[in-house]
This record gives sequence, C-alpha cells and structure tokens, in this order.
Amino acid sequence: MDTTTATALVIQNFPRGGPGRWAPWLTAAGVTPVVVRAYEGEPVPERLGHAALLVLGGGYLPDEDDRAPWLAPTRALARQALDEGVPYFGICLGGQLLAQVAGGEVRGEHGRPEFGSTRLRLRPETAGDPLFDALPPGPAAIQNHVDAITRLPAGAHWLADSEHCPYQAFRVGERAWGVQFHPEAEPDGILRWNEDRLRRYGHERGALHRAAAADDAEAAAVWGEVAGRFGALVRGDERAERCG
Repeated sequence: MDTTTATALVIQNFPRGGPGRWAPWLTAAGVTPVVVRAYEGEPVPERLGHAALLVLGGGYLPDEDDRAPWLAPTRALARQALDEGVPYFGICLGGQLLAQVAGGEVRGEHGRPEFGSTRLRLRPETAGDPLFDALPPGPAAIQNHVDAITRLPAGAHWLADSEHCPYQAFRVGERAWGVQFHPEAEPDGILRWNEDRLRRYGHERGALHRAAAADDAEAAAVWGEVAGRFGALVRGDERAERCG
C-alpha cells in the first residue's frame, strides 16, 4: 500500500483566513497542507517545491503590494505553477490572483457584493472538468467579497456563475482553478464577520449565519468532493513524478 503523502503549499493572507475544512479534506486525500502565514511575515518561498499550491482569500487586490508585500512572490509562485503544470487552487483573492497572473482582469469594489450562502450556476463547461464535472446542480457556497474578476484569461474554461457575479469558478489550462466563493468556510465563521461592514451593505450577520447553516450539509458534501478530487489529482501528479 502506498503510504506516502504529497504536500501542498498554502498561502494564508489574513488571520482568520486559514484553509478551514479543506485541511482535513486534503489530508484525507493524502495531501498534507503546509501553511505559510504570510500576513505574519512568514516568508513565501522563491520556488514552489511542493506538489500543489493553494492561495487563500484576503481583503486585498491581487497586486496590492503596498498593503500586502507578500503578494508579489505569491504571484511568482502562481506563474511557476502555471508554467510547470503544478496543481493550483485559488480561493477568493487566490482565484483573482490566478486570473490576473494568467492575463485576466480584476477590479476593486466592482459589481454587487456577495455575502453568505449563495446558489451557484454550473455551466456546460463543467462537463469533463476534473473537479467540477457531474456535481449536483445549483450548489450553495459561502461568499464574502466586494472585489471581482471582470475578465477571464484568454482560453480559460468558465465553470460557474451566480446571479450577481459572473465569474465564480474557472480553470486555466489543465491543473489551475480559481473560485470567487469560499468552499473551505463553515457557517460559524460568519459569526466572526464585522457586523458594521455587513450592515453597510444591507446584511444582518445572524440571518446570514442561519441561511448558511441550513445549506451546510449539502454544501459540505459538494466541496468536500471537489477537495477530494483535487487531492487525488495532486497525488496522481506526485506519483507520476516519482516514477518518471
């Protein structure tokens, strides 16, 4: 039995923005997350050196280097992952960063903000996608964003949208995915969101939490499946490299 474990480098951009339940999901798939708390000053490696790269969310634009100087080396790692075919998964800011690095466009405070549990619309392009193929229609996902991708990179596979945000999920090449939503988030995390900020956008924290909790069993099943598929892809790549 193969007992080896692949590792995935995870870039964390703010204190409460960790890998959440993607950590146990990846571990169950044989992939160990190695978290770099970049917001604390932990150095982002110059070279990837891991079987996969995950870039998590945060309240920055992907090139806002004056506020978050670690984003520049993170973009370099994303570029390396794309060039070398290393599996990449980007969440919220991480998805926006992938879009920008690959030639798309991101704008701050663009469109209608989304908070809490939101229904996604899976597009026909999900057919045959390694992560999104044959998922249940209309899955729920937790959102927390005011910035948005306004143009996908040329040749990207557009996988999902929502009522108020067109680019909810996409794939660049064969092994790099970006999502605007938070598949790693649990409903109780909403209780730690800034209530004044939510009120400015017309939302009430308790109501958002209740709605997300009602959708959670379904959402966890879908995004746990996606995380498991990503882990299997990472393990498959690692085995191919060991045997080559």
